[in-house]
Amino acid sequence: MAATMRGVVLPGNSTVEFRDYPVPEPGHGQVLVKTKASTICGSDIRAIYHEHQGKGAEAYQGVIAGHEPCGKIEKSGPGCKRFKPGDRVIIYHISGCGVCHDCRMGYMISCSSPHRAAYGWQRDGGMAEDILADEKDLVALPPELSYADGAQVACGFGTVYEALEKIGVSGDDAVLVVGLGPVGLAALMLAKAMGAHKLIGVEIKQDRIDLAKKLGLAHEVVSPGPDALGAILAATGGKGAEKTVDCSASDAGRALAVRATRQWGKIALVGEGGTMSVNPSPDMIHPQKTIYGSWVTSIWRMEDLVERLVRWQLHPADLITHRFPLEKAAEAYSLMASGNCGKVAVCFDEELIKG
Repeated sequence: MAATMRGVVLPGNSTVEFRDYPVPEPGHGQVLVKTKASTICGSDIRAIYHEHQGKGAEAYQGVIAGHEPCGKIEKSGPGCKRFKPGDRVIIYHISGCGVCHDCRMGYMISCSSPHRAAYGWQRDGGMAEDILADEKDLVALPPELSYADGAQVACGFGTVYEALEKIGVSGDDAVLVVGLGPVGLAALMLAKAMGAHKLIGVEIKQDRIDLAKKLGLAHEVVSPGPDALGAILAATGGKGAEKTVDCSASDAGRALAVRATRQWGKIALVGEGGTMSVNPSPDMIHPQKTIYGSWVTSIWRMEDLVERLVRWQLHPADLITHRFPLEKAAEAYSLMASGNCGKVAVCFDEELIKG
């Protein structure tokens, strides 16, 4: 009898469904990865967990969920050129065609081919005991980083690093992050490592404010509302932040991000969904600000990030506040949907669950 494994499917009514699957066999250029940790992304909650609203790249196809997986290679198929059984790997969560212009730049997130398939969206992902992955989608996980660190890199930290690189964060900058969910907290952590001299967050949920303070990620955390802009300006000598990242995905949050950025400053939009309302002349044109849209990252930049995390002695898993075994995945998704947490992880061995 063929070996089987358990996997999680999200039916779209704020529940989790468990199914049994045959353990896949790697084909040419593929590997079978034993899952060690798989974290839950806000986009899973927004576009899959509550209701299947995603279109295009976010069209969920009823596959095993989870696009933030990390693990160890069990088997490799013929034709693999770099990775082998026993290697620790992060899975870059979009498997592109490999031959379109964006894929050739390493940005499989923007693959324009109908062959594009994201793990956990259009092909089986990380909420199962094993994952079938293409070798080209792997990033090596160094021994200094845990599997939980690697799962965080797979989407959230990679996404934030791309945005911070686009706006060019350095020691010259005060950095403002609007929305301190897991992605916003990651933005503060990386901006601090990149040398930002002042870190300001905007957040209303006390659990997330407490985590930011506990980890020393923000000099100030401002509550959203009519007094937020004044508080940010006061904290920056009346001029605003040189670099701003919006992770709130809210109209009010994005407007605050733009208006709290100083003249000639740069803003990265990372939070998905929602709308944005600004007054172009006073908010953007006259103060000569620049807005960047930033969607996930490239696989080459993810490799650079992993190297820098080791150099900076940073552990993305510090943002994980709750860890669950696979059999408690329903609790994990429910908690993540509540927002009363940092990052939530599903772990596949006892040591990782203990943290």
